[in-house]
Amino acid sequence: MPRPAPDLPPQKTQRPSREAELAPGKVEWTPQQKDAPPGLSFGRLAWRRFRCDRLAVAGALFIILLIALATAAPLVVTHLTHHPPYQQHMMDTIRLDGQQIEVVDDDGLPVGPNRVFLLGADLTGRDVLSRIIYGARVSLLVAILATGVSLLIGLIWGTVAAFYGGIVDAFLSRIMELMMAFPILLLAIALASAMQSSSLTVVILIIGFVNWTYVGRIVRGQVLSLRQREFVEAARALGAGDGHIMFRVILPNLMAPLIVYGTLAVAGNILFETALSFLGLGVQPPTPSWGNMIREGMAYYNVAWWITGFPGLFILLTVLAFNLMGDGLRDALDPHTISRK
Repeated sequence: MPRPAPDLPPQKTQRPSREAELAPGKVEWTPQQKDAPPGLSFGRLAWRRFRCDRLAVAGALFIILLIALATAAPLVVTHLTHHPPYQQHMMDTIRLDGQQIEVVDDDGLPVGPNRVFLLGADLTGRDVLSRIIYGARVSLLVAILATGVSLLIGLIWGTVAAFYGGIVDAFLSRIMELMMAFPILLLAIALASAMQSSSLTVVILIIGFVNWTYVGRIVRGQVLSLRQREFVEAARALGAGDGHIMFRVILPNLMAPLIVYGTLAVAGNILFETALSFLGLGVQPPTPSWGNMIREGMAYYNVAWWITGFPGLFILLTVLAFNLMGDGLRDALDPHTISRK
C-alpha cells in the first residue's frame, strides 16, 4: 500500500525579485517596508502614512477650502459679502446699532469689522473680505503657475546635465551655480524693472525663472544615482534612445521628490509674489492681491489695522498649510523613512 504524502509546510509569500523591485516607477524595498501588509502598493502605503499625519491633513484641507473659495469667488462674494471687490463706498453710510455711520469718515478712516463689512473696509470703502477672496485667486494662480515654470526648467536642465555628464554636466552646473549666486529678490526686481511691465504673465515668468536652479540641483542629484541602476541599463540594452530613457524611464522615479518640492515651493512663491506686490513690482492695483493690499494699508496700520492684518493672516495660514502638507508628503513618499503608525 502506498504511503500517504507527507504534509508540506505552508509556503511563505515571496517578495518580488530585486529586478522587479527596481523596475521603472518602482522603489527599492527597505527593511521597514518588508513588514508592510502584503499586496499594499507604494501609493496606498504613502496615503496611509499621509492621513495619519494630522497636521498635514489639516493643511491639505485648508488648501482645498481656500482653492474652492477662490474658484467660486464671484458666487461667494454675491451671497456672503454682497460687496464686489472693486466697488467703492466712500460716500455711503451704513446703519449699525440704530445709527448711521459713514463707511469712510471725514478724516479718511474706514469703518472697522462689523456685520455689514465683515472684515472692515479699506481706504476707499472697498470690502476687505471680498478683496481677500479675489486676492487669493491671484496669489494662488501666480504661485502655482510659477512653481510649474520652475519645475519644468529645472527638470529638463538637471536631467540633461546629469544624464550626459562630462563637459555637458560641468557647463550646465556652472550656469546653475552662477544663477544661485545672485540674490533672487534683487534679481527679480531687476528683471521686473527691465521689462517695465507688471502683468500677471510677467510676474509668473519672473518668479519661475529665478527659482528653477533649486529644482535643477535636486533633479541632477537624483538622476546621477538613477542612471546607474539596473532598469536604466536594461532599457539601454533594449535599444531605447536617450530621450526615452530620460523622460520615460528615469522621470517616473523623480515624481516623489518633485511633488514634495513643488508643494513647498508654492508656499515660498506666495511670499515672493507678496514681496513683489508690496514693493510695487508685482500685481498692480486695482487688481487685488494680498501683497498690494498690505502695501495700501501700511500707512494706516496703527488706526486701521484690519487693512493689513487680515491679508497678512491669510498669507500666514496659507504658507503654513502648504508647509505642513509638504512635510507630510515628504514623510509619506520617502521609502527610507517609513514609520508604523
